[in-house]
Amino acid sequence: MGQPDLFRMLRKPWNAGRMTGAKAPLKPKHIWAIRQHLKSLGSVRDLAMFNTALDAKLRGCDLVRLRLADVAHGGVIRQRSTIVQQKTGRPVPFEITEPAREALTQ
Repeated sequence: MGQPDLFRMLRKPWNAGRMTGAKAPLKPKHIWAIRQHLKSLGSVRDLAMFNTALDAKLRGCDLVRLRLADVAHGGVIRQRSTIVQQKTGRPVPFEITEPAREALTQ
Protein backbone atom coordinates (compact mmCIF):
# COMPACT_ATOMS: atom_id res chain seq x y z
CA MET A 1 0.00 0.00 0.00
CA GLY A 2 1.26 3.46 -0.89
CA GLN A 3 1.41 6.38 1.45
CA PRO A 4 -1.16 9.18 1.04
CA ASP A 5 0.03 12.36 -0.63
CA LEU A 6 -0.34 14.93 2.18
CA PHE A 7 0.30 17.89 -0.14
CA ARG A 8 -2.72 17.02 -2.28
CA MET A 9 -4.92 16.45 0.74
CA LEU A 10 -4.18 19.82 2.38
CA ARG A 11 -4.12 22.00 -0.71
CA LYS A 12 -7.13 24.25 -1.22
CA PRO A 13 -7.91 25.72 -4.66
CA TRP A 14 -7.13 29.45 -4.95
CA ASN A 15 -10.65 30.22 -6.19
CA ALA A 16 -12.60 28.08 -3.72
CA GLY A 17 -15.77 29.88 -2.74
CA ARG A 18 -15.31 32.67 -5.30
CA MET A 19 -17.53 33.40 -8.25
CA THR A 20 -15.79 32.63 -11.51
CA GLY A 21 -16.57 33.50 -15.10
CA ALA A 22 -17.74 36.65 -16.82
CA LYS A 23 -19.72 39.24 -14.90
CA ALA A 24 -23.28 39.97 -15.93
CA PRO A 25 -23.65 43.15 -18.01
CA LEU A 26 -25.08 46.29 -16.46
CA LYS A 27 -28.84 46.62 -16.78
CA PRO A 28 -30.37 49.90 -18.00
CA LYS A 29 -31.71 50.67 -14.50
CA HIS A 30 -28.18 50.31 -13.07
CA ILE A 31 -26.72 52.57 -15.77
CA TRP A 32 -29.41 55.17 -15.03
CA ALA A 33 -28.69 54.95 -11.28
CA ILE A 34 -24.94 55.42 -11.80
CA ARG A 35 -25.54 58.42 -14.09
CA GLN A 36 -27.89 60.02 -11.55
CA HIS A 37 -25.41 59.44 -8.74
CA LEU A 38 -22.56 61.04 -10.71
CA LYS A 39 -24.78 63.99 -11.66
CA SER A 40 -25.83 64.53 -8.03
CA LEU A 41 -22.17 64.53 -6.96
CA GLY A 42 -21.37 67.09 -9.64
CA SER A 43 -18.61 64.85 -10.94
CA VAL A 44 -18.49 66.05 -14.55
CA ARG A 45 -15.27 64.25 -15.43
CA ASP A 46 -16.44 60.89 -14.05
CA LEU A 47 -19.81 61.24 -15.78
CA ALA A 48 -18.11 61.98 -19.11
CA MET A 49 -15.75 59.01 -18.66
CA PHE A 50 -18.62 56.68 -17.72
CA ASN A 51 -20.78 57.70 -20.68
CA THR A 52 -17.86 57.48 -23.10
CA ALA A 53 -16.88 54.07 -21.72
CA LEU A 54 -20.40 52.78 -22.36
CA ASP A 55 -20.36 54.07 -25.94
CA ALA A 56 -16.84 53.05 -26.92
CA LYS A 57 -16.53 49.70 -25.10
CA LEU A 58 -12.78 50.32 -24.94
CA ARG A 59 -10.32 48.70 -22.59
CA GLY A 60 -9.49 50.73 -19.51
CA CYS A 61 -5.98 51.61 -20.71
CA ASP A 62 -7.41 52.98 -23.98
CA LEU A 63 -10.16 54.89 -22.19
CA VAL A 64 -7.78 56.78 -19.90
CA ARG A 65 -5.54 57.67 -22.88
CA LEU A 66 -8.53 59.22 -24.66
CA ARG A 67 -8.23 62.98 -25.13
CA LEU A 68 -10.84 65.59 -25.96
CA ALA A 69 -9.14 66.13 -29.32
CA ASP A 70 -9.93 62.49 -30.16
CA VAL A 71 -13.68 63.07 -29.91
CA ALA A 72 -13.97 66.79 -30.74
CA HIS A 73 -12.98 68.93 -33.69
CA GLY A 74 -13.15 72.71 -33.60
CA GLY A 75 -14.95 72.75 -30.25
CA VAL A 76 -17.76 70.50 -31.52
CA ILE A 77 -18.16 66.94 -30.25
CA ARG A 78 -18.25 64.47 -33.13
CA GLN A 79 -20.99 61.88 -33.51
CA ARG A 80 -18.45 59.18 -34.43
CA SER A 81 -14.80 58.69 -33.61
CA THR A 82 -12.08 56.10 -34.13
CA ILE A 83 -9.40 55.10 -31.62
CA VAL A 84 -6.40 52.82 -32.21
CA GLN A 85 -6.24 50.18 -29.48
CA GLN A 86 -3.01 50.03 -27.52
CA LYS A 87 -3.04 46.24 -27.13
CA THR A 88 -3.95 45.15 -30.66
CA GLY A 89 -3.06 48.23 -32.72
CA ARG A 90 -6.40 47.97 -34.51
CA PRO A 91 -8.71 50.94 -35.03
CA VAL A 92 -11.99 50.83 -33.11
CA PRO A 93 -14.76 53.05 -34.47
CA PHE A 94 -17.51 54.04 -32.05
CA GLU A 95 -20.53 56.30 -31.94
CA ILE A 96 -20.87 58.97 -29.27
CA THR A 97 -24.43 59.11 -27.92
CA GLU A 98 -26.25 62.22 -26.78
CA PRO A 99 -25.67 61.69 -23.00
CA ALA A 100 -21.93 61.35 -23.62
CA ARG A 101 -21.87 64.44 -25.85
CA GLU A 102 -23.70 66.47 -23.18
CA ALA A 103 -21.23 65.34 -20.51
CA LEU A 104 -18.23 66.07 -22.74
CA THR A 105 -19.40 69.62 -23.52
CA GLN A 106 -19.56 70.58 -19.83
